Amino acid sequence: MEKPRSSVVEQLRPLFRPRTVAVVGASRKPEKIGYQVVRNLMEGGFPRDRIFPINPYADEILGLKAYPSVKDVPEEVDLAVICVPARIVFDVVRDCGEKGVKAIAMITAGFGEVGNVEEERRLVELVRSYGMRLLGPNIVGVCDTVNRMNASFCQALPPPGDIAFITQSGALGIALVGWTIMERIGLSDLVSVGNKADVDDADLLEFFAHDPHTRAIALYIEGVKNGRRFFETARRVSKQKPIVALKAGRSERGAAAAASHTGALAGADRIYDAAFQQSGIIRAYTIDQLFDWCIALASQPPPRKRPVVIVTNGGGAGVMATDACADYGLALEDPPDDLKNVFRQYMPPFGSTRNPIDLTGMARRDEYYGAVLTALQHSWVGAVIVLYCHTAITTPREVADAILDAIRQAKVDKPVTVSFIGGAEADEASDYLRQNRVPCYPTPERAVAAMGALYRRAEYLGLLRD
Repeated sequence: MEKPRSSVVEQLRPLFRPRTVAVVGASRKPEKIGYQVVRNLMEGGFPRDRIFPINPYADEILGLKAYPSVKDVPEEVDLAVICVPARIVFDVVRDCGEKGVKAIAMITAGFGEVGNVEEERRLVELVRSYGMRLLGPNIVGVCDTVNRMNASFCQALPPPGDIAFITQSGALGIALVGWTIMERIGLSDLVSVGNKADVDDADLLEFFAHDPHTRAIALYIEGVKNGRRFFETARRVSKQKPIVALKAGRSERGAAAAASHTGALAGADRIYDAAFQQSGIIRAYTIDQLFDWCIALASQPPPRKRPVVIVTNGGGAGVMATDACADYGLALEDPPDDLKNVFRQYMPPFGSTRNPIDLTGMARRDEYYGAVLTALQHSWVGAVIVLYCHTAITTPREVADAILDAIRQAKVDKPVTVSFIGGAEADEASDYLRQNRVPCYPTPERAVAAMGALYRRAEYLGLLRD
């Protein structure tokens, strides 16, 4: 008989915020996953005295005392990371259950993904009989930047942040850790779901909906096992926090490839499209979009009015942004006359107040500050997109400071996205803006697309007023 189960949030807390971690299958051989997980836990910053390597043939691993069995650990174990051969998994799970382990992250493969469906069913039955939760099998592990826990074979933790990333592809998850470091994209957690034999996407959405460290949820999915439960959960969670999903397998061959390596039903893409819309999930089509949009959704309020104002110092950048507004359904209209009259104060006679507001290449810090502040404070404006092309007239950092000062001075709840176009200086200023919770992108189109995601969320929440 199964032990009674607490709420999903309580059940999964030991998985993502454990006080102690046992690595079952820890190894002294650097090429083994069991060695890499112990090393990564230590190098990631998880307390050394909270890590317990389990190996019956070793006294110590990487300077830590090793134990023959998880049952021999002298303290309570919140999380067991299992990386032993599949043939002994059942014995290890029984040991974990008898020890009182609360959650299992199972890296071991060889179950449902290779056709051993009955073995996987029995595994879940055994796990649940002890009141534990199982993530996996067939995962790369779990990364929690809140507690500096890298219980995976990803070599480094992602930068800390407020986006939870749930991925059905372990290899993609590993690759994207390096990418998030390079792009300076902060995550609260990275979760590889593997076969989703027990803990699934719906459980994870529920957990991160209540996680104070997470402001947006990014999903990479190829298919779901219980579509009704997943989309019902998503509909509820998306009212609290934004969810962006990159659904792969859109083509017929892509769907077949997804089914072959995950074992989950990929399904007709148009069905997913409709379900995403009904449940409030914002669908991305590229990795850039997935994270660009989460960054904006995690840091900016949803708009309340439709008119968008673009402020730029480059006509070409403004034209590209205008086309992108049409692509993403953003309302780009000429401002009312009173607003145009104020904008004229911040540009030479050959500037434009038609929207985009072209301050021209002569714009300095004060012109940017005045134009952005004017747009934010006017009641007609719903959102502002700021574009800056690096010129010799003013530095990217000066413009970044002008934008931040205008946002602080305006004291309004309106979203702002930014694009800085240029080289190393522009990139540094972009990073400075992101550190101050203003999403900044290297191209106008990406800044517009991120604003489009904010408007899609506002529409779903019913916030827009004409």
